[in-house]
Amino acid sequence: MNASTNAAVNALAGETSPYLLQHADNPVDWRPWNAEALEEAARSNKPILLSIGYAACHWCHVMAHESFSDPEIARLMNERFVNIKVDREERPDLDHIYQAALAMLGQQGGWPLTMFLTPKGEPFWGGTYFPPTGRWGRPGFPDVLKLISSTYADDADAVSQNVKALQAGLEKLNVNQGGDRPSREIVERCAARFLEEIDTLHGGIGQAPKFPHTEILRLLWQTGLRTENAGMKEAVVLSLTAMCQGGIYDHLGGGFSRYATDREWLVPHFEKMLYDNALLVDLMVQVWRRTRLPLLEARIRETAAWLIEEMSAEGGAFAASFDADSEGEEGRFYVWRAEEVESVLGQDAPLFAEYYDVTEEGNWEGWTILNRRRAPASTDDRAEALLANCRRRLKKTRDRRVWPARDDKVLADWNGLAIATLARAGRTLGERLWIERAARAFAFVKEAMSEDGRLRHSFRAGRAAHTGQLEDYANMADAALALHEATGEKAYRDDAARWVEILDRWFWDSANGGYFQTAADADPLIVRPKTAHDGAVPSGNGTMIGVLARLALLTGDTAYADRAEALAAAFGGEIERNVFPLASFLANLAWLDDPLQIVIVGESEDLHRMALDLAPPASVIVTPKPDEPLPAGHPAAGKRMVEGRPTVYVCRGMTCSPPTTEAAGLESLLTEMPH
Repeated sequence: MNASTNAAVNALAGETSPYLLQHADNPVDWRPWNAEALEEAARSNKPILLSIGYAACHWCHVMAHESFSDPEIARLMNERFVNIKVDREERPDLDHIYQAALAMLGQQGGWPLTMFLTPKGEPFWGGTYFPPTGRWGRPGFPDVLKLISSTYADDADAVSQNVKALQAGLEKLNVNQGGDRPSREIVERCAARFLEEIDTLHGGIGQAPKFPHTEILRLLWQTGLRTENAGMKEAVVLSLTAMCQGGIYDHLGGGFSRYATDREWLVPHFEKMLYDNALLVDLMVQVWRRTRLPLLEARIRETAAWLIEEMSAEGGAFAASFDADSEGEEGRFYVWRAEEVESVLGQDAPLFAEYYDVTEEGNWEGWTILNRRRAPASTDDRAEALLANCRRRLKKTRDRRVWPARDDKVLADWNGLAIATLARAGRTLGERLWIERAARAFAFVKEAMSEDGRLRHSFRAGRAAHTGQLEDYANMADAALALHEATGEKAYRDDAARWVEILDRWFWDSANGGYFQTAADADPLIVRPKTAHDGAVPSGNGTMIGVLARLALLTGDTAYADRAEALAAAFGGEIERNVFPLASFLANLAWLDDPLQIVIVGESEDLHRMALDLAPPASVIVTPKPDEPLPAGHPAAGKRMVEGRPTVYVCRGMTCSPPTTEAAGLESLLTEMPH
């Protein structure tokens, strides 16, 4: 579409991604990423302007409003570039490659990502947000467009030099550093190094902005439990408490925002993402099992309710995100004026204001972000009941506001995280409904988002799209095993095994070990990414160590254990390069250090509760059904109840403990066993 025409839409109108559809009526002649777009760039000998963002991204909206909706800027873009728009949630592989290229240019990554490519997709320059005119030390976007297009046309040598340097860097980055599997002692040293980064006053990693860094906290918690390191455990409790009481948490509706812009967790970047909430609840469940902190239980329950009530999407799966903006303002849906609170709560307003930091002057740009950072975690039952009533009344009022936009596409990898979390949380807190909702979402992804047995990455408006990637299979396999443990149904274990077969066939690097992010038969990219680094979601290679090790435990098939060891060794040398993105990889190595199996034959709530409370993080709890016996290679195969009573066996390797039928006996076994 030419910017001078009156046509209402561009080529994005046929897409299903809400983010891409937001740009379908831009005067920019946007195209989705596909072979046709690359062919057009080659035919016209124009560079590609690649813009990557996502629906909940505030600065993506800003740049869209300031630049992509401007007819004159659109004219420049259309005349000089082939313009491609990508939803980073639909194509995490593309985002991974071009964010890495931007980092090699010495620039801070983020969204919107603005990259300039050759017609072959090779990057030669880029940035993130550009204003329409120069400000804040950033050049104006029209000036950038003119400079890049003239450089591409007139200085082919400079472009070629950048292309070659970046291509070489990307190829080197995607060659994993192998070595010995990191030992338990090395993992403990890495955890100690992470502990040094904890903000001892406000929790979390570093100063500001603050992200939850859930995988780092999980590694600290696991290591703290295993080594009885009180400092590590206290750091995790401090961090979770600060987040649970801060403005990053939605105290009326439940759910956590993506990150806080300040050190004290007061001011969130208001977008809410499915993956953040799944990961945080999963960690809180682990910590609650040992601490029984009422605050954590409350936030687990509230956030699970938010997931089910406000994030449900097609077929019972879960939507991707809620936007930060509404009515054109960031956070407008969530913030309050003191007079608004008073008008809703009347005589109860002073108590609520005392606990939730409501003041006339506000705590953020004249507005109040509700938080309990300065208030006690809980007070007497009567006051807490009154505060809960106040929250319900305020939420009812807030629900009448203009809501932030919801990105309702279903992503297989993010749903895998949410399904596993709800299965484990439901099992821990005795909430059968959560397990049932997890099972429903699982069935949707498995059935509606599969083609010839292979997963698709995204689904919306009745269409499954994009070839499944490593994290889709890894997270859904993890979800299958979580449901297997929660229900005892063998079918879930079989699903996990089938997805591992697919990964081994289409994703495994037979030369250097490890799983690639994309399948061998996926559309070719300038490099085929392979990493153990965590990104928005935990590393698929890290997750797969845990999946493979658990399958080995549950089936007795040592081939899974061998693959897990090979996977750990494939990235064994990575900690010498940079340990900080490797938290989930390091945490999952615990599955290779003599993990436990707790096998409960027969139904016993007491035995099950004791197992959940005291089992180390790297352990599985198996409750085989009478008509689905354990595989022949399993150490507890053939073991039965004693005298007709529910009986538990604790197994390590191929050796199981003597049977016990009492919770006290299981407690003794678990507390006396070395972890």
